[in-house]
Amino acid sequence: MPENSIRIVARVVANPDSVSQVRTILSDLVEPTRKEAGCISYELLQNQTDHTDFTFVEEWTSDAAIDAHLTTKHIADALTKLAGLVSSEPDIRRYNVVKKEN
Repeated sequence: MPENSIRIVARVVANPDSVSQVRTILSDLVEPTRKEAGCISYELLQNQTDHTDFTFVEEWTSDAAIDAHLTTKHIADALTKLAGLVSSEPDIRRYNVVKKEN
C-alpha cells in the first residue's frame, strides 16, 4: 500500500425496480478498472439490508490516476446506461489516510 495513496468511496443507489440491472452495469466496471494505471484496488460492495445501495471502495496512486479513470470509455458507458436506473447522481468522495502526528 503506497504511503500517499488516495481512497475513494463511491456510492450508487439503484431504483428499487432496477437493482439487477444496476448490479450488472457496476460489476462490469470492476475488471477493466483494475487494469488501469494507478489502480491499487477496486471493489464493489452491495448493502446486505438495502439491496439498492452499492458502494465502490477504491485505492489509487494519485489524483491524476483517478481523473484519468473518470474519463475512460467504460465509465462513460456505465454512466449512460445508469441514466433512469438510479435514484441520484453517484456520491463520489476522495480521502487521504490520516496519519498520527508526532
